[in-house]
Amino acid sequence: MSSATPADGAPHWQRNLYVCLFGSFTTIVAMTLLLPFLPLYVQQLGVHPAAAAVQWSGVAFGATFLAAALVSPLWGRMADRYGRKLILIRASLGMAVVMSLLGLAQNVWQLVGLRFLAGLVGGYASGATVMIATQTPRGRTGWALGTLASGVMAGSLVGPLVGGALPPLIGIRNTFFIAGAMIFCAFIATTLLVKEQPVDRTRGKSHEERAATGWATVPDLRPVLAMLFTSGLLMFANMSIEPIITVYVGQLVHDARHVTLVSGFVMSASALGSVLAASRVGRLADRIGAPKVIVTCLSVCAVLLVPQAFVTSGLQLVVLRFLMGLALAGLLPCITSVIRHNVPDRSAGYILGYATSANYAGQVTGPLAGGFVGAHFGMQSVFLITSALMLCGALFNGWVFRGSGSGSGSGSASARGG
Repeated sequence: MSSATPADGAPHWQRNLYVCLFGSFTTIVAMTLLLPFLPLYVQQLGVHPAAAAVQWSGVAFGATFLAAALVSPLWGRMADRYGRKLILIRASLGMAVVMSLLGLAQNVWQLVGLRFLAGLVGGYASGATVMIATQTPRGRTGWALGTLASGVMAGSLVGPLVGGALPPLIGIRNTFFIAGAMIFCAFIATTLLVKEQPVDRTRGKSHEERAATGWATVPDLRPVLAMLFTSGLLMFANMSIEPIITVYVGQLVHDARHVTLVSGFVMSASALGSVLAASRVGRLADRIGAPKVIVTCLSVCAVLLVPQAFVTSGLQLVVLRFLMGLALAGLLPCITSVIRHNVPDRSAGYILGYATSANYAGQVTGPLAGGFVGAHFGMQSVFLITSALMLCGALFNGWVFRGSGSGSGSGSASARGG
């Protein structure tokens, strides 16, 4: 079988994209639908009082991200070695089983353990990112990754809505069974429809080149390490306001009955902006280069965070978070694109696995840092400090790209041939 060159992409890359889009959307919906009822489920499992239920809910929710951060590089290396489709099949089948088992949990320890197991065996969305990044034509990488990111963001929006609607109708345990069935549909679609084009990584290479794997294959570490830092920073900035948002909105909304409603709009506004803009910003990155988009998006986010500290109404905060979502939309696809263009194909999954770990690390540390800063220095400080971090990130990336000569984001010739 002839192998497709990275510049031309795999023959089935468009079909793979749409299947991965469906699978990522489905799995993210299933993973996030428990957010509205997780404390209630913990109470059903015998945890009282309410404060203890909330604490255990946080532990159960965070367990998945912790486990995923630990194993993402491992699954990435396995994808490089045995194929990306196999990893997608493993993730979707494993998540379908674990999600169904969550509906059978008898105590909170089983719930936490199963959530941790979900992080270990999951990773469909990150696996899909690796497949699309490595099998899409270079000139369409930004658009394809942006489209995939839109599906992930849409799943994170729809999931809590589904989780709020289903339990009153069918019960919490049956909701988990429905989620497992949804992911099983993604497993079937992936198994039957995804066609992976293998790349011959040995032809024309010396023994030393064939033996080299992982970080040893990266020609220039600076842009890659900068992308790992930026991936974590992106989620840190997006999640830092999560612990304070309801209290902050309570200071802006005079009617206490509307506080939770406005808080929900604030939390969703950023994701909605990213859904609408991700593919468009990705297409822009294909045209002008991912590094320029990254620096610009970080700078715009830094600017938009400042007025969020001084808003006087909930509507103002919603609008600013939506605009911030538009800017954030370009970051994850562009980060993946830069890594893809600076890493050989045979190590792309492994390095992108570290990017996923950095992403999860930002999701964990962002709320922790935001809660600490908000409690000790005031809630306005959360926005201002995050703004300063984003600005530092923009300056750092500008310096890295100028110094590494990766201004086009296309990487070195050696990376292309990987």
